[in-house]
This record gives sequence, C-alpha cells and structure tokens, in this order.
Amino acid sequence: MDRRSFIRKAGTAGLGAAAATATLAAPAIAQSNPKVTWRLTSSFPKSLDTIYGGAEVFSKMVSEATDGNFTVQVFAAGEIVPGLQAADAAAAGTVEACHTVSYYYWGKDPTWALGAAVPFALNARGMNAWAYHGGGIEMFNEFLAAQGLVGYPGGNTGVQMGGWFRKEINTVADMQGLKMRIGGFAGKVVEKLGVVPQQIAGGDIYPALEKGTIDAAEWVGPYDDEKLGFQKVAPYYYYPGWWEGGPTVHLMFNKGQFDALPPAYQSLVRTAAQATDANMLQKYDYLNPTAIRNLVANGAQLRPFSTEILSACFDKANEVYAEMTASNANFKKIWDSIVAFRKDYYLNMQIAEYNYDTFMMVQQRGGKL
Repeated sequence: MDRRSFIRKAGTAGLGAAAATATLAAPAIAQSNPKVTWRLTSSFPKSLDTIYGGAEVFSKMVSEATDGNFTVQVFAAGEIVPGLQAADAAAAGTVEACHTVSYYYWGKDPTWALGAAVPFALNARGMNAWAYHGGGIEMFNEFLAAQGLVGYPGGNTGVQMGGWFRKEINTVADMQGLKMRIGGFAGKVVEKLGVVPQQIAGGDIYPALEKGTIDAAEWVGPYDDEKLGFQKVAPYYYYPGWWEGGPTVHLMFNKGQFDALPPAYQSLVRTAAQATDANMLQKYDYLNPTAIRNLVANGAQLRPFSTEILSACFDKANEVYAEMTASNANFKKIWDSIVAFRKDYYLNMQIAEYNYDTFMMVQQRGGKL
C-alpha cells in the first residue's frame, strides 16, 4: 500500500469512527437532558417587575442551559392561586414550583419567617453569608422537608424602608393607637408598643391611607414604593425597616418533583437560583438611588426612626423571640444559629466596611463624589 492510499483510507476510517461516535453520543445527551415542563406560581404581580422578574430570570437560565429541554412557565399572583397561597400550591403539587417570601406563612409556624427576614436579624449580605456558608439553607430545608418542599434563596430586596406615615413619629408615645399596615413578626412587635397592626393587600393601601382608614403603611423600598404614589397621601417616609434588614425571597419546589429530577438538573436549579438571588439585589441597588431622588422631588419627606423608637422595638422583639424559642424547637434551632452568626458578623462589619462606607458617605455629603 502506497503512502497516499494509506492516508486516504485512514482518513475515511477516522470519519467513520467520528460519525459512529456522534451517533452513539446523541442518546446519551438526550438522556442527560430529558424533557421537563414545570409551572411556577409567583406571590407577586407583574407590575413589581424586579421582584416578580426574579422568577422570569430563573426560568430563562434553566431553559437556556438545557437547550429548552427544562422549561419553567411563570404565573403571576392570582393567575393560578392567590399570592399568599403560592407555597401551599407547590407543596400540594398544584404547581411544581413557587417564588415567594417565606414569612408570608409564619402564621402556620413562626419558623417559616426565619428563612426570609425577622426584626433586627441580618442585612442582605449577612443573610446570604449565613445561608450559603453558615448552614442556613440546610437547616431551613430540614424544616421545609416536613412541609413537602425544597427551597433555595431566589432574591433579596436589601434593607427595606420603614414605611409611609400621615404624621411625624418621634417618640414611642406617638405610636400609641397608630393604625399601621404591617404584618408578620413586625406586627407582633409593634403591637407591644400600642400600634394596631392592619393586614391590607398592596393594591388597597393607597385608598386606605387617603381615607384615613390607616395612619401608616410599610411596603418595600424606593423603587417599588414609587409606583404606588404613597407620598401624595402619607408624606413622611421613615427608615430603616428594622423588621426586614435583608429579606430573602425563595424559590420553592415540590419535594417529590425536585427529588425526581436528574442530579444535573438539581444542580442547575441550585445554580440558577443563586444567580437569581444575586441578580435581584444588584438590580434593586441600581434602581433605588434614582427612585429615592424622584420620591423626594415629588413630596416625600425622609425621616429616620428615632433611637428611642428603635431601641424600644429592639427590646420588644427580644421579648417575642424569648417567647418563641421557649415553645418552638424548630424556631429555636434556626434562630440560635442566626444569633450566633449575627454577633460575629456585626463585629467584623464595624471595622473595615463601616469605616470605608462612612468615609465615602461624608465625601458624598460634601459634594466631592
């Protein structure tokens, strides 16, 4: 056999082997990326594009990573079930997934709230540190497993604002008899200071403030609040929202459906959820500065809660925690973990982070930035 003939035949054989390999590989790829179609119900309306949009970001990532083989169809609050029933729907298998905030379900068991935010806990950065590296995700999933769910952080708003008030609130005495739209743990805390908590849906807040049915209302923060025009009927905009220092939004999945996914899909879900988690906070951090300027330009009057009020709320929150840890083992296990980390976290944050940020804020106030 001459040299040219050998090369020609070897090349032909190589192409044949490559074709055979491609033929054999196709079924393996198909098996690793099976067709999966899920439905996800959100707790949020489409008008809240940043927080609702988190589920759309997650869906897009999952679909793109699997060439469209794993699809998650997103439904806004009310399209399948009401927003506050999202986790129930996922647990029951009505849908495979939901995008919600776990403190919505604290009435079933206060432990639910610890996966999201409770008064005077951690800010967004601290919450993520505890969740991803302090065992938070694992502990919360131990609790969720008993509810038929698996959950991963899927967003964060950052520290929320303290809400909109029809009159100035300077002292604890000013809170006596105040009718405020506020729920969950915060409602239980301020109730100890004479506030009358009100449970009102987002769409009903503005008319309730306008008519004087309520005296104050908390919502989220500048970007979301701007859309609702609260400054027209309750001009005093207080900060910080001490009950939501770093509220984590969760992507939750029916446990049976999640466990049935191939390991590669389970890994993808966790990865896409973490990317969604980071993306939402980044988006709020980008949009809120413009929104707060717009709100002030249109009549909002920024006011900090006084040290007297914050200290009183802090003490009352600790009373609530003492009551709950004494009666709920699940709550105690997770809260004790958060408290232990919180102490070290704020010790560290007051060194380099606090001093750098404070210096830069002074420069900003001096017009040097």
